[in-house]
Amino acid sequence: MMRKVVRYGAIGLVALAAALAGTVAYVLSWPDFGGKLEGERLERAAASPRYDGERFVNDPPQLESDFLITFEDMRQDRVRSPPEPLPLVEPDLTTDVAPGLRAWWFGHATVLIEIDGFRVMTDPMLSNHAFPVRLMAPERSTPPPLSVEELPPIDAVTISHDHFDHLDMKTIQALAERGTHFYVGLGVGAHLEVWEVPAVQIHELDWWESAELGGLTLHCTPARHYSGRRSMGSPTLWTSWVIEGPEHTVFHSGDSGYGPHFAEIRDQRGPIDLSFVKIGDYGADPGWEDIHMTPESAIQAHVDVGAKTMLPIHWGIFDLSYHAWDQPIERASRASQEHGVELVTPKLGQEVAFGSAFESSRWWEQVGQPR
Repeated sequence: MMRKVVRYGAIGLVALAAALAGTVAYVLSWPDFGGKLEGERLERAAASPRYDGERFVNDPPQLESDFLITFEDMRQDRVRSPPEPLPLVEPDLTTDVAPGLRAWWFGHATVLIEIDGFRVMTDPMLSNHAFPVRLMAPERSTPPPLSVEELPPIDAVTISHDHFDHLDMKTIQALAERGTHFYVGLGVGAHLEVWEVPAVQIHELDWWESAELGGLTLHCTPARHYSGRRSMGSPTLWTSWVIEGPEHTVFHSGDSGYGPHFAEIRDQRGPIDLSFVKIGDYGADPGWEDIHMTPESAIQAHVDVGAKTMLPIHWGIFDLSYHAWDQPIERASRASQEHGVELVTPKLGQEVAFGSAFESSRWWEQVGQPR
């Protein structure tokens, strides 16, 4: 009898494993997971100094890490998501783009920029979940100031890398239908191709390459991170971006650890007027910090890149790390004062006009407080 129980138990485990493998294969076949690096894209990747024959790599190499979670990380007194939605200001946008430089933070790494007559959006993630399997997916704490349907025409989109919280299939598809051009790192175009974005609207660049769109120049610049939608195998290139108009220039850090590349970007692509630098989703493990810089490192990155004004991004919207939701902006604010950095802290959807006075407030301190 015992042998039968053992035999039936083994059969059950095999069946469970087969069912689990089938479920994983089915989920990974969803279009959300995008395409694969192959054919001409693989050949171009192989020619990049960033590609080691199997994957893209950081230079210098990133620190090895077990991504250990410590007791300090798991402290229960940390409120990792805002207790209520963050305050919103509905942007007043018209079809025509005025001269000058303006920006609106849409949450996480998404910024809408009007620069010298062009409209650009960075890492447009306007969906409610940061992963296609909703049972596992971090959910937005706050909706974007405008839905993708309410957006005015967008000339260009820059994508820093292919992680789900930065490259959102539904947002990309909606913008593609309206003729938006997409500027991405090597290999990322495979995802857009699967999503039926016309090839003429996809522009894949290596670090230090540039592309022109009318009078706008989009410079692909380095970052320290990793990539992958099916795994963390880094099959596509992660980037930052310098967006240069006839009169103004901005910098978007994407996800990055701290490194010498920020000073190199200043030397090769400066001067820069306005920077959008990530301050959130870091950890205590040194290997984590090597690809997700702390708020203090973000302030130093802004100083290194030589920008005049910094708008902090990548905090407060998705619970993707173990720190309190408002810790990044608190630490960044302190560090900016210590370094004499002009830090603007708009609410979601609030306009920042470069060259005009902006009265920053500590509005996040009122979130969840009695009114």
